[in-house]
Amino acid sequence: MMIRSTRTRSSIRSLHRLQQSSSLSVSTSVRSLVLEEKHGQMSAARKLSHFKMAKMEKTKSSLMTSSSFANFRLFHSSPRVEMSYPPHTLYPMPALSPTMESGSIAKWNIQEGESFAAGDSLCEVQTDKATVDFEAQDDGIVAKILATDGTDIDVGVPICVVVEEEEDVAAFESFTVETDSSASASTAASETPAVETPSTSTSTSASSSSTADHDLGEFVLTPAARHNSHSKGLDATVLYPGTGRGGRITKGDFLQALKDGVQMPPLATATSTATATATATASTTANTASSSISSTPASAPVSESVPLPPPLSPDPNNPFEDIENNNMRKVIAKRLTESKSSVPHFYTTASIPLDAILALRKKLAKLDIKFSVNDAIIRSSALALRDVPEMNATYSPKTQSATISPDVDISVAVATPTGLITPIVTSANERGLVDISSVVRDLATRARENKLLPTEYQGGSFTISNLGMFGINEFSAVINPPQAAILAVGGGVKTIVPTPYDESKETQEKVTTQVLMEARLSADRRVVDEATAGLFMQALKYYLSRPELLML
Repeated sequence: MMIRSTRTRSSIRSLHRLQQSSSLSVSTSVRSLVLEEKHGQMSAARKLSHFKMAKMEKTKSSLMTSSSFANFRLFHSSPRVEMSYPPHTLYPMPALSPTMESGSIAKWNIQEGESFAAGDSLCEVQTDKATVDFEAQDDGIVAKILATDGTDIDVGVPICVVVEEEEDVAAFESFTVETDSSASASTAASETPAVETPSTSTSTSASSSSTADHDLGEFVLTPAARHNSHSKGLDATVLYPGTGRGGRITKGDFLQALKDGVQMPPLATATSTATATATATASTTANTASSSISSTPASAPVSESVPLPPPLSPDPNNPFEDIENNNMRKVIAKRLTESKSSVPHFYTTASIPLDAILALRKKLAKLDIKFSVNDAIIRSSALALRDVPEMNATYSPKTQSATISPDVDISVAVATPTGLITPIVTSANERGLVDISSVVRDLATRARENKLLPTEYQGGSFTISNLGMFGINEFSAVINPPQAAILAVGGGVKTIVPTPYDESKETQEKVTTQVLMEARLSADRRVVDEATAGLFMQALKYYLSRPELLML
């Protein structure tokens, strides 16, 4: 992904060959046109077709020959590289995770003018999951830093300039990189004339004259055109007739008018005019309007407009602070929205007693063996996934197929100051309670410190989200694609459990109390059905009710 200016020689040779082929095609088209016209074998339509083709090829050739070799583009959507600079390399924003689309620089570890070796951390990049070090692949010297700390940068955009010789650093003091999008925008802005062209004035006068003929109001606008015109506060009905069906004005007509500089009245005046039109029409129908009102044309503009309410100002007695979302929270919100809107969720809930687990914890604590209820839930879920492998699957929208994972890798949701992250307990069905407890504590600690490796939070076949420690009794979790299910666990609540009435007994059993936990499974209907989810919940309840099986 690195760009070297020394590659431009072969690219320039390719450009010369392409230019020659374009000139040859232009001359061939013109020669064919002359021969056919000489023999009188060309119709008017064919003459026009040949003329347009030759003009298009000539324009393409002229554009290519007028390109500046100093700003020659190495490949599509790449930055411009100035050939007047010494040999250098542009380091782009790396894709440090498979789903990363953009990132921000949290901290530069190598400053301008400092050298580095292969394996050194150039900077810390905040991705959609965590903060990861960007390690250098070769030796070099940072000549120019192009990305400041905290700026959101798309993957592939250059973030620094690297040179091999120390004396070349000074040449890049004022170095800037211009991307294709900004270059095209600046070129288009420079080529736009400052004065109104004849075509623009003609279209404006034609639109104004045609507007006087129609009296349909905003009905001539398509919904998209109406939305765009209202958002900019302009009356787009003056563009009638448009290119839509029946002369309706489309969104493209409105955007083209903005580009051409067509003057449109403010929306407030148009609204008042429409209101006056409707009022005058209703008064005439009811025959209750006065002579002065009836003599006024219905389409006459009204100078008065409804005043807009003043914008709300912040209360000085109640100060506040706007906190911008970081990349991690933005990506989480985006993926949860996509999952909820595209994945067919269904839910199954079970009340699971925890008395046996709590009693086992109390006994093992005396032997200095400690584990949490969450560790027991992870272990029980892993055994249930082993028994019901259909739940341990992922779904691919591209192939529209489910894949059953051979390994039971459980993602555990961990809350961090920057957002939610799901480190993975690998091969959870093969680990004991103490091993799972140790792994979860280590992953959670490093997750809060942003020290997780990408391999420790990417992947997984099943997710568990536990909010019981926050006093939450029950909740519904959103599936984390491509996984097929997620288990939402609430806290244990002491509940009175009635005993069944037995007519054969004179004395009935006393009412008991149990600590019940609500577990709700969110599953993807494309992968599993309700019966499979029910089997998984039964297996989960079975293992949690018999904690001695977790020790095996």
